Amino acid sequence: MSNAPATAKQITLKTVSEIEIMRRANRIVGGALNMLREKADAGVSTWELDLWAEEFARQHGATPAFKGYHGFPGSLCVSLNEQVVHGIPSKKVVLAEGDIVSIDFGVCYKGFYGDAAVTLAIGEIDAAKANLLKVTHDSLYKGIEQARVGNRINDISAAVQAHVEKYGYSVVKQFVGHGIGAALHEGPEVPNYSVGNKRTPRIMAGMVLAIEPMVNLGTFEVKVLKDGWTVITKDKSPSAHFEHSIAISEEGPIILSDNIY
Repeated sequence: MSNAPATAKQITLKTVSEIEIMRRANRIVGGALNMLREKADAGVSTWELDLWAEEFARQHGATPAFKGYHGFPGSLCVSLNEQVVHGIPSKKVVLAEGDIVSIDFGVCYKGFYGDAAVTLAIGEIDAAKANLLKVTHDSLYKGIEQARVGNRINDISAAVQAHVEKYGYSVVKQFVGHGIGAALHEGPEVPNYSVGNKRTPRIMAGMVLAIEPMVNLGTFEVKVLKDGWTVITKDKSPSAHFEHSIAISEEGPIILSDNIY
């Protein structure tokens, strides 16, 4: 679940054993997203996806992280087409051929959180949407490559933005990635755009970051709907969202949600 930029939150460094718990949490998230990839099809409601995700989490000894978080009513954030993030699951919202759907899921397992997201194609999608998904997915890995001890958070941000803008797309600026651990949202914020000369935190071993590019086919501008949660593109262009939670080690970044295919 993305974070709106706010006051600085504490950065916590995790121990090896804590990172192992977070690996398990994130693999539960990944397993749920893989299951939903198989089930997400035309005619399926976003409410059904939500139900299946919650069941999967509980069957694996975890609890949904988003349900009740600041009042959010679902276990999943399910966002279709021009919806960027934080879409509320509903029996009335049914997937259709040609849609793209961003599915963001988090769990709490043994006191630690996992968080990841994918954007899926429902049936055949047009070339513009397909390329948007590929570029957004690839931009996540460009960011992860920079998540190394000694770099700064802005190295991640700049890498994501450079890749996205090379293809003429725009990164969302109103919502950002974040640290994660014993809380769903910890410091530091991880924007998907460069903050220029502004000094950002140095990347250290033991950090765990949720890196999550949100990329729009059109303008970067977004707005929040009257439900107080669902974020859409102002120009109604399609948007895609991919996310991994990663741990920083001396050897390089470790993708904790690495079982997502």
